[in-house]
Amino acid sequence: MESFLPILNAIDSFLWGAPLIVLLVGTGILLTVRLSLIQVVRLPQALRLILRAKSRGLGDISSFKALCVALAATIGTGNIVGVATAVKVGGPGAIFWMWMAAFFGMATKYAEGLLAVKYRETDARGEIAGGPMYYIRRGMGEKYRPLAAFFAAATVLVAFFGIGTFPQVNAIVDSVELSFGVPRLYTDIALTLVIAAITIGGLKSIAAVAARVIPFMAALYVVICLGIILAHLGEIPGAIALILDGAFTGTAAAGGFAGSTVMMAMKNGIARGVFSNESGLGSAPIAAAAAKTNEPAEQGLVSMTGTFIDTIIICSMTGLVLVLTGAWNGDTAGAAMTGAAFTSFYGAVGGVLLTVSLALFAFTTILGWNYYGERAVVYLAGRGGILPYRVVFIVLIALGAFLKLEAIWILADIVNGLMAIPNLIALLALSGVVVRETRKYMEKQD
Repeated sequence: MESFLPILNAIDSFLWGAPLIVLLVGTGILLTVRLSLIQVVRLPQALRLILRAKSRGLGDISSFKALCVALAATIGTGNIVGVATAVKVGGPGAIFWMWMAAFFGMATKYAEGLLAVKYRETDARGEIAGGPMYYIRRGMGEKYRPLAAFFAAATVLVAFFGIGTFPQVNAIVDSVELSFGVPRLYTDIALTLVIAAITIGGLKSIAAVAARVIPFMAALYVVICLGIILAHLGEIPGAIALILDGAFTGTAAAGGFAGSTVMMAMKNGIARGVFSNESGLGSAPIAAAAAKTNEPAEQGLVSMTGTFIDTIIICSMTGLVLVLTGAWNGDTAGAAMTGAAFTSFYGAVGGVLLTVSLALFAFTTILGWNYYGERAVVYLAGRGGILPYRVVFIVLIALGAFLKLEAIWILADIVNGLMAIPNLIALLALSGVVVRETRKYMEKQD
């Protein structure tokens, strides 16, 4: 894999150059304007809906469980390893661009959730089928069927070679080996068996696990990070200043940090932000489509909170901890950098806390992406494709522990970009539908 690194880097640089970054952020800005700052004005209502959505109507699972499946896929190594990777290359300024990507990404995620419910279908077995492949084909028209198929194929690639497998498995086996000395092979075998047992049960099994694990793991991680942040309360203004300064002027070399430009901060912050919260990727609407609701806009609001929780809260916690403890300019990278920040405050217990958090985050992401990839396979090949898909997915989980970290992240970036492009085209084309549905819903509410 190492000999392919220059090729992968070249593809990644081309794909994640200015055009895709402009398309991602531009789509979020356009939707923010057309929806009148919905991510600010309607955020309190959206947060209330997480637990109070009526969950009445067509669908397979409750709105809360649909959100938990989406959060299972989004809250993962991107929140811990991804933030550290962005800061290592782009400096503290990368955190600001992560915030920007998330702010505008909330409007994008809202539109995705709304369109997923509006254009979903019921398959031959009475199960809900939805997501960008359906709103591309049904919303934009049959002539765009190839674009819908391209999106579904890209989703399978992301599930197999991107967010769904390698980065998550690698993060789990690395952290367990570092903290507990357990050989990578043993952890990998145990993980593969557990994933196989849960995914055989399909969406309802995954949703049941996600609804129990997600609230616990998010709360645990926030409490751990808050302990460090509160201990450095007086240093927070300086940390924020460092983040803002790095975002617009770059960051000079310091300690083990090699220095970065504004473009490096922007590229890494936005790419890692998208990797973490998946706004614009088109993954979350596959779960949103299964929610029991008759109101597309209501599920859009619930979906929007996923980006808020994932990036504005959890990624910010990681970023602040890295800056406040000074771990960002040390010699470590990835999970080891966050581990250094935790152990600097909690001692040896810090490594254990990080391992538990990372394992839970990565584990649920694998479950969520297993479901996304499966629905994409059903769209492309029918239900007969489910068993072969699950077998390949589990084999890739087993292999994921033995690939080089740098290659994993680059490969993940590439397939993410391939998935984002058709979805963003659809969001722009259907933005008028999103605005009309939103007005209709808000008139009923107000």
